[in-house]
Amino acid sequence: MSRYILRRVLLAIPVAIGATFLIFLVVFALPGDPIKALAGGQHVLSPSVEQALRARYHLDDSLPLQYLKYMGGLLRGDLGEDFNGQSVSAIIADSWPATAKLGVTAFVIEIVVGIPIGIWAGLRKGNPVDYLVLGATILAFAVPIFVIGYTTQILFGINLGWFPVAGIDDGWPTSYLLPAIVLGILGLATTARLMRTSLVETLSADFIRTAVAKGLPRRRVIVNHALRNSLIPVVTYLAIDLGGLLGGAVIIEGIFNIPGLGFQIFEGIKAQNGPVVVGISTLLVLIFLAANLLVDVIYAVLDPRIRYD
Repeated sequence: MSRYILRRVLLAIPVAIGATFLIFLVVFALPGDPIKALAGGQHVLSPSVEQALRARYHLDDSLPLQYLKYMGGLLRGDLGEDFNGQSVSAIIADSWPATAKLGVTAFVIEIVVGIPIGIWAGLRKGNPVDYLVLGATILAFAVPIFVIGYTTQILFGINLGWFPVAGIDDGWPTSYLLPAIVLGILGLATTARLMRTSLVETLSADFIRTAVAKGLPRRRVIVNHALRNSLIPVVTYLAIDLGGLLGGAVIIEGIFNIPGLGFQIFEGIKAQNGPVVVGISTLLVLIFLAANLLVDVIYAVLDPRIRYD
């Protein structure tokens, strides 16, 4: 098992380097001058001040050299400063709790609701329950996320008053539950459909028919054999989706006025504040890679044959 994990870690290193370089390249190759944007787009900074700022943030260096200096700082745990002189690590520390609470709450909703619904539909293939689940998930895919967000905010927040309309003043879970449901609804629908399809396919496999022919109880066949194998593709999706939940909450954080990482990325792009965008994006890449490493370990537990690949 240790060799298996070591191989996966070594494979993640070039992926991390490539992903961070692409993010750095895209952000700092964007048109526009961040120093002039810092001055409100007006030439109000003296040439000496501009030169000092460019030297401080290495803006006169080539992009590859800027990236090497950034990675050198990253290896020391330093994400640098934004163009306002504020530490990027401090910005992340202030914004991270809101995004983590929102993303983890949405993730738990996907698991707790999506997997049982998928199992429920998979065990009743062709029944009205199965068609109801399929229809509901298609509806979730069809409606844009911002429409769902504004609709639920008006209905459950303003009209019914069940949840706060916006902000995080009421703390967790009150302030986070409604936006987490909206954020996780697409993932919930995908989890349910994937669980249902995987379970249906597994139940028709030869080893399941063999277990039934041996006279094993139906409950034992489903729990010990069918579900264990059916969970492998679901676990894959959930690990990928966890990174998406943490990094793709820009729209939801905007609708519900949640001061998280997504909000900081949006503000950083508007202000051409590259260090903030790159720093937060780098953190999200590392979280995504860690989640995938965890999935690889879970794979080896669910199916011991995988660890020998």
